[in-house]
Amino acid sequence: MKIEIIPTMNSEHLAKDLEKNPNFHVNYIQKNKDGKRLFPDGEIYMRINGVTGRKIVVLYSGAPNTNDSLVELEFVLTYLKDNKLGPVELFITYFPYSRQDKVFEKGEINVAESLIKKWTKAYGVKKIYVVDPHFSGRAWLKKYPVVEACAYKVLVKTVRLKYPEVVFITPDMGSCRRTKIGGVSKKRKDSYNVEVSYDDKFKQTVNKKIVGVVDDMIGTGGTMVRINEKCKELGASKLIAIATHGVLESGIIKVAKTYDELFLANTINCKNANVNILNLITEAIITKMENNH
Repeated sequence: MKIEIIPTMNSEHLAKDLEKNPNFHVNYIQKNKDGKRLFPDGEIYMRINGVTGRKIVVLYSGAPNTNDSLVELEFVLTYLKDNKLGPVELFITYFPYSRQDKVFEKGEINVAESLIKKWTKAYGVKKIYVVDPHFSGRAWLKKYPVVEACAYKVLVKTVRLKYPEVVFITPDMGSCRRTKIGGVSKKRKDSYNVEVSYDDKFKQTVNKKIVGVVDDMIGTGGTMVRINEKCKELGASKLIAIATHGVLESGIIKVAKTYDELFLANTINCKNANVNILNLITEAIITKMENNH
């Protein structure tokens, strides 16, 4: 039996490739009578036709238009629940609000956990796949049926094919926690402030080397630019930027100009993305399906 893929608006660039796989049936969300996904006032329009009771995977990316995409996802999950369709799984190529994965200050909430709790408890989502989530390694994650799909491994392998002698580092402790790749010592004090330090081992690692800087996302690009400047100062011969999620176009442009080369996965539909995660998606979903038989 084929797996039914329902792509939300931000993930249709990936769904077009999934159409070619005989294991999947892609069911696109319909447009309104004006041929659009939004009403003139900006409200989301949602209509799905022909959904069966087979296994369903909602393919979702939380960028661009983060808040609109969350509303659309809620509409899709509501439809599936109300019509008793499924079982339903969710494949998230970019998890929105993932940096708010811990209560740093009084008055904040853990938004990432709140979203996962809502999708699993309120809508009955059986499994959530997330590509390189910012919250990887958090203790609370163990409470939920979340499967991490590692795009950074695909990126690292792609870079190594072109630069076999490359040395990989991460720009902060969070990236180190997520990838298990060493790098600078950077401690987040709260939602806005960090402390960065460079030890002698780091200096020896980058001197006269081709250095690949691995991070989960490019936002403003500030972190990637700062580590680039430091590596140059310490004698790196070439600098390669490696990122899973290209969140802000301005940041992507800044990083692309600063580094010798940029390897960026297409978890978010942006023109600078040049590494396709299609195989990562299909292998994760199909492997899970085979394990259930």
